[in-house]
Amino acid sequence: MATTDLVPAPAIAARRRPPPLREWLAPAIPGGVLLSWLGPLLVTALAGFLRFHRLGSPKSVVFDETYYAKDALALLKFGWEHNTVDNADKMLIADPDAHIWGSGPAFVAHPPFGKWMIAMGEWLFGATPFGWRFVPALAGTLSVLILCRVARRMTGSTLLGCAAGLLLALDGLAFVTSRAALLDVFVMFWVLAGFACLVNDRDRSRRALADKIERGLTSEYGPFLAHGWRWAAGVCLGLACATKWTGVFYVAAFGLMVVLWDYGARRAAGVRAPFAGTMLLEAVPAFVQLVVVGVVTYLATWWGWIFKPGGWGRGAASDHLLWRPFEAMPKLWDYHAQMLGFHTGLDAKHPYQSWPWDWPVLRRPVAFFYTEPKGGCGGASRCSREILGIGTPALWWGALAALVVLVFLWLVLRDWRAGAILLGFLAGWLTWFPSAFADRTMFLFYATPMIPFMVLAVVLVLGYLIGPAPAGAAGAHAAGPGEKGFDNGYALPYGAHGSYGEHGPYGEHGAHAVPPPVQGAGLRRLVGAAAAGAFLLVVLANFAYFYPILSAQPLPYDDWHDRIWFQSWV
Repeated sequence: MATTDLVPAPAIAARRRPPPLREWLAPAIPGGVLLSWLGPLLVTALAGFLRFHRLGSPKSVVFDETYYAKDALALLKFGWEHNTVDNADKMLIADPDAHIWGSGPAFVAHPPFGKWMIAMGEWLFGATPFGWRFVPALAGTLSVLILCRVARRMTGSTLLGCAAGLLLALDGLAFVTSRAALLDVFVMFWVLAGFACLVNDRDRSRRALADKIERGLTSEYGPFLAHGWRWAAGVCLGLACATKWTGVFYVAAFGLMVVLWDYGARRAAGVRAPFAGTMLLEAVPAFVQLVVVGVVTYLATWWGWIFKPGGWGRGAASDHLLWRPFEAMPKLWDYHAQMLGFHTGLDAKHPYQSWPWDWPVLRRPVAFFYTEPKGGCGGASRCSREILGIGTPALWWGALAALVVLVFLWLVLRDWRAGAILLGFLAGWLTWFPSAFADRTMFLFYATPMIPFMVLAVVLVLGYLIGPAPAGAAGAHAAGPGEKGFDNGYALPYGAHGSYGEHGPYGEHGAHAVPPPVQGAGLRRLVGAAAAGAFLLVVLANFAYFYPILSAQPLPYDDWHDRIWFQSWV
């Protein structure tokens, strides 16, 4: 008797039956809790080893550490940034307890929270290179854990989540900015944390939406949802803004994103008036949770300047402690006007400046540190020691291709994850273009907050390349093409695209059959997994090759020069 590839009739009939509303809106993520944490924690441990190993080397003030390490120390001592004497950097390297303070407050161009984070390390370990780099390294390490978890939630795969964390751990720019007392790694950390909160809230709120509808606790606009994780997202995004003002672009972008998510969820659930329900029940609370909470969080990080007299533009403070915040607001507004004037007028030429259209191709990296130590390389006549702020080329150039694919996945397949990732990338990239056209001075490491979204782009494309999970592996968060915008309805396994009609299985068009699994998926998964594994190995090898010039390890000059692939990298 000949065999066929036809699926038995009962199986087809079972697939015609629409899933429960809860599974339609928020499919469960497959896999056990233990492995879902064990894998990410192992990847995070690797990232931590890379970032903390030889963290105090070089024993020197590296690039913009000359500003932030001393500003952080001033916050500990005065509550606001203070002027320092000449040669303060050398004095600190020689003696962490040296008196480096000049007269009066210092004008600074960035809010204080990132410097408060650096100050935590100095409080714990002293004003040493290890001390002022400790919290940046910790933030860079924890970013890997967060990315593992958010990628797992978005793809439904612990393996892909671990791959995302590994790629971030092996990125050169993320590595370098995690090992220097600069602010950009903190922007990356808080933006990623806020994004993770929103993705988590998306799943939880969809489950709550399904539960309330199934219990009849709804109206033509749908039920009210609390969106508890958005409060945490508002705090995280407020702290990103309190580190650098560029965080405000993520607040705007993510605010738009969650409203589209809310509309998509109500539409997929068959709510009769999804748009009106979103505007009435979701948009205003989302504004409060992301914007109002963000503003309050931002202002709270200025507590040292507000409550302690003497800061730049602060002058004397009221004798009544509770009146000081109200008294300080007009002065703080004037201070911010001065900061804005500084940023809009910053057009001084710098040998390592670059433009945002240069960043994805790594045209002009930044030399954070470079020396030629005598006798540092054995018998070599010339020796180089450098920290080059550059992304791992294999990852960045691969991410460029992945981002192009994501445009297709969003516009054609309506994959909500592709839209969210693209939005996160563009919020950290396109928003720099107006300043670039005005000739503002900028550097490649300003792109640090974009890196997690570049990694997510790569991992999502690798997931599509690998293909659908074996039959019965429901819950993998891959997109079906049935919905518009940043959201879609039921998340089908990779490659198993189908449609339940315009409004989902509970809308006015009823249910349609899901096509049977594609035959030959096993071979596709084998080839796709091999290709994905090969890409990870290439990134690992590329990072290992560049590691000496990312971590200030002495190299013979010829070996150093071999790693400088283009003249613009010098």
